[in-house]
Amino acid sequence: MEQELIVKYNQLENLLTTIGKEHGNNAVFSTSLSWEDQVITHVIFSLNLPIRVFTLDTGRMFPETYKVLESTRERYQKTIEVFYPQAEPLQQMTTEKGLFSFYESLENRKECCHIRKVEPLNRALTGTSCWITGLRAAHSENRSNLSVFEQDVTRQLVKANPLINWSLEDVNLVIKHYNIPYNVLHDKGFVSIGCQPCTRAIKDGEDFRAGRWWWENADKKECGLHVA
Repeated sequence: MEQELIVKYNQLENLLTTIGKEHGNNAVFSTSLSWEDQVITHVIFSLNLPIRVFTLDTGRMFPETYKVLESTRERYQKTIEVFYPQAEPLQQMTTEKGLFSFYESLENRKECCHIRKVEPLNRALTGTSCWITGLRAAHSENRSNLSVFEQDVTRQLVKANPLINWSLEDVNLVIKHYNIPYNVLHDKGFVSIGCQPCTRAIKDGEDFRAGRWWWENADKKECGLHVA
């Protein structure tokens, strides 16, 4: 790695180590098993930090996503907690509206995201004091003004975005250097990977989030996880 990236990586290690010291296991990292999140997971597990790592299984993930979850468990021999949607609201939604209601309206899509992602996230964050994410400013216009540390007023905790100023090239170089497991869909044009029915590969010239909820307006492409 070039010196500039080595400095960034050392800063990432120092920041996560500090969070671990200040918050202990009240600090949690939510991983979607993306490029970015795999880098943060690598640091947490390699340094044996007390930060808990969890992921959300919506029930609609790609097989490749499950494979990277298992390869990460095997590589580091560490625990990744898995949170699932609550059965009753999920059953009610799919019974009343079918399995693909999210294509029909923005309201339906947000309802599905809330049941499958937001509610499980809120459950996972209960009792914690620091929530670590893999957000980068380059992901979308909605995330361009984020800071390394923010206050999530709704959830009453500190939100840390340690990769906010990293480029995708930075992330990929670290993955390659440390041979970190990653989702092979990234090699097929899938840069932002969520639920299988709501994610596609992007085309040349499209922005990073174009493959998520591609049937919606670009300014509405958030699921509610990072909107406080």
